[in-house]
Parts: sequence; C-alpha cells; structure tokens
Amino acid sequence: MAEHRITTPLSDDVIETLRAGDTVYITGYLYTGRDSAHKKLIDLINEGKELPIEVEGQLIYYVGPTPARPGKPIGSAGPTTSYRMDSFAPTLHRLGIKGTIGKGARNQEVKESLKKYKAVYLAAVGGAGALISKSIEEAEVIAYPELGPEAIRHVKVKEFPCIVINDMYGGDLYQEGKKQYEIK
Repeated sequence: MAEHRITTPLSDDVIETLRAGDTVYITGYLYTGRDSAHKKLIDLINEGKELPIEVEGQLIYYVGPTPARPGKPIGSAGPTTSYRMDSFAPTLHRLGIKGTIGKGARNQEVKESLKKYKAVYLAAVGGAGALISKSIEEAEVIAYPELGPEAIRHVKVKEFPCIVINDMYGGDLYQEGKKQYEIK
C-alpha cells in the first residue's frame, strides 16, 4: 500500500496509480453534495440542461457540513454514507467525475462504473468530521442553497486525508480486509 499526494483536477494517469488500500492526501478543490443535490444534478442531465458544476476530472465529497464557526470556512465535515448516491454515481462517472469520497461500501454497478470510466472511490474517516474540516481552507455554496447543509459547495482543501476503497482495477479494500480474517 502506497501513499499519494494528489492535486485536483485528476487525470486518468493519476487514477491509474491508485490502488485499494492506498492513502491519499488531496490538495486543490472538491465539490460537496449529498442525495438531494445529486438528484437535482441527474434531473438536469436527463433534461439535457447544463450542470452548475464542472465535472471533468473532479471529486465529489459526500458531506453535509455543520455551520461554520466564526472565522472558519466550514463546520464539522464528516463523510456521509455513500450508498445513498449509488444510483447517481455511474452517470456522473460517465460525464467525467474521477472520484467520490464518503464512507461505507458501494454497490456492484458503481464498482463496474469505476472500471469503465477510470475513477476511484475514496473513504474519509467517519466520526472525524472536526478533524477533517481542518484540511478545508475555503468553502463556498455554488448551487442549491435552499438545501442548506446539502447544498453543493466548492471547497479548497490541503492534504485532505482519504483511503482508496475501490480502484479502477476492481480492487476493494473492504473485501480484502474481510479475507484477511476469514476462518479457513
């Protein structure tokens, strides 16, 4: 397992270096969004309308942060459970999203989509929202402010810590972890 320092936006070349179990520190910009925002994005795609975000080479962090304290760009920003976005992820991968960040396992359709479109699924540590927020330097709501914490934000991050769970080769850290402890 390797350690990578990557900068967004991401290219296929970067995605090709990442393997399940690798540690990744992200610097650059991410988008945030949860189920309600994803539904709105997919509705726009289905209607043939322009998206309010640039998707090519980007990462989406599944988070609904708490309000920012005075002088801070964002409140606690721990990951939300990713499976709620599983029905939306393949469409966004097809359009150029190179990765998503959340917690928990993904379904088989998402895993196949990662292979087909050269993307990755990363996990941020659940329960560590206050710590994770320290790597977020700026946060601006750029779409769907009516969704409150679930609005889409454009956040600037420095050394944002993640672990590769699913890579573009079919690697799955959760499955590999289970195999280590199986009784044979």
